[in-house]
Amino acid sequence: MVEIRYFAAIADAVGKDRETLDLPAGATVADLRSSLSASYGPGLAKMLSVCAYLVGDELTRDPSTALTPRVDVLPPFAGG
Repeated sequence: MVEIRYFAAIADAVGKDRETLDLPAGATVADLRSSLSASYGPGLAKMLSVCAYLVGDELTRDPSTALTPRVDVLPPFAGG
């Protein structure tokens, strides 16, 4: 089980700020993206491809990164 926390535009797109997914041991960021796209539609795939993922203490965009028990999905933020 992996707790997924969503922020900003991704939270709006999925309609929630967190959920728990049953992903297999050794699942990667690519697996997470695939699972979320299957659940929420292919339109989400483009958004997920530009997101950063906080996996443990590592902020990554590498799709081969193995998931930890909690992953934060962070879309690009604009600021000034």
